[in-house]
Amino acid sequence: MTLVAEVRDLRVEIGGRAIVDGVSLAAHTGRITAVIGPSGSGKTTTGLALLGEYPADAVVDGEVRTPAGPVGYVPQHPAAALNPARRVGALLTDIAARQGGDRRDRRRRVEDALRLARIPDPRTVLRRFPHQLSGGQQQRVVLAQALLLGARVIVADEPTTGQDALTKQGVVAELAAVAAQGIAVVLLSHDLDVVRELADEVVVMRAGRVVDRGPAPSVLESLEPDRSYAGRTPRPRGPVRLETRNLTARHLTARGRSVALTGIGMSVTAGECLALVGRSGSGKTTLGRCLAGLHRAYEGTVLLDGAPLPRSLRSRSRAELSAVQYVFQDPKAAFDEHRPVLDQVARSAVRLRGAAPVDARRTALDTLGEFGLDEALAGRRPGGLSGGELQRAALARALLAGPRVLICDEITSGLDTDARATVLDVLARLGERDGLGLVFITHDLSAAGALADRIAVLDSGRIVETAPTGELLAMPRHAITKELLAAAWTALPGGVPRH
Repeated sequence: MTLVAEVRDLRVEIGGRAIVDGVSLAAHTGRITAVIGPSGSGKTTTGLALLGEYPADAVVDGEVRTPAGPVGYVPQHPAAALNPARRVGALLTDIAARQGGDRRDRRRRVEDALRLARIPDPRTVLRRFPHQLSGGQQQRVVLAQALLLGARVIVADEPTTGQDALTKQGVVAELAAVAAQGIAVVLLSHDLDVVRELADEVVVMRAGRVVDRGPAPSVLESLEPDRSYAGRTPRPRGPVRLETRNLTARHLTARGRSVALTGIGMSVTAGECLALVGRSGSGKTTLGRCLAGLHRAYEGTVLLDGAPLPRSLRSRSRAELSAVQYVFQDPKAAFDEHRPVLDQVARSAVRLRGAAPVDARRTALDTLGEFGLDEALAGRRPGGLSGGELQRAALARALLAGPRVLICDEITSGLDTDARATVLDVLARLGERDGLGLVFITHDLSAAGALADRIAVLDSGRIVETAPTGELLAMPRHAITKELLAAAWTALPGGVPRH
């Protein structure tokens, strides 16, 4: 067992405040070291230090050694690591070209890396642009990039974020295989089930400091994951707020247009939460983007309170923009990195509702406070917030628009247990108090069970099953639903769900 990366007494300070203070960890060949802790605890800052990257204007002290050479990185928000103007095949082929070989050899290595990253149809993915991939597919493409680089250390920052249970199992298997090849893995994660399966050593961080460390079984013994899948009792359905009729969507590829969704008919009523679940690439995000006017290449109709909505965001009125809001899986890409987060959240109310700037700022502070973000934190630029903190800020910004329908795309996937519970509680109250219709795109079945009135299951661009949450989780009728639930329940004692 050889030391391939080491952090000693790392301190990272921004504006006189230490965001990492006295942290040490070591990575060894063939071993997986997991760093866990709540959002803002310093996990990502510590992981990025292994790459020699720090926040802007940071004052750094301590020592970072990587004697084995370059470190590969799989980020929490994969879109940030992919060039949006280039197809996946071109991106990966460029990386493979650095290692030599002829054209056929480079293509073979690219396809092998994609298969190792659990992408079942590499050639289809190679033809697509990053925005045409689901969040889970983007994550696996970035993992393939790291594999192609041949690094002896890989920092995986929430690598299972935004992935369904089946794909998550594949990523777990792949990271285990990576370690079996003698590569050191530093895993930054909120997913205790994944950490429990993979980690040899666990480092627990809180408020920038290491508060516990040791072999995984001893450290994780007192940290139980959330395993409640019991569905809530559905509320009486009100008037239909948003619906689709025979919606068929397409993606533009190098060979023309490919069908992403076929004949979708769904609805969400005032005060209701409809969860969309399914495997990565099943069409959940494409459907959400059609609803929000972010994907215009579709046939069929989207109606808001019975009136057809324009296909394109640019054709929608200010009232229509305000009424249907979308919260992205990757919040970092949705914020201007040069402006304070608080200003951007407040701007939503000014631009879409005509609120006075002073009133908008006050409402923004109140809403951010509900999500556990104080004024000092919200006053930073996006780079000064953790991924989980930025996700909560993105949700607050959408709410300041005063929506009638909120589309949430994997917004709990990067949150720790406490932050996740806070977000779910606020969303539940908004539905009951304000009649907000919620389309909740998720792979997290426990979150769907806690929040959703109904669940719709997508597979290969079609809705294959829709039912009240408790009924669907207890007795799924469709094979795809059974497969998803079986995969999600593998970590439960005895392999059976709790109701």
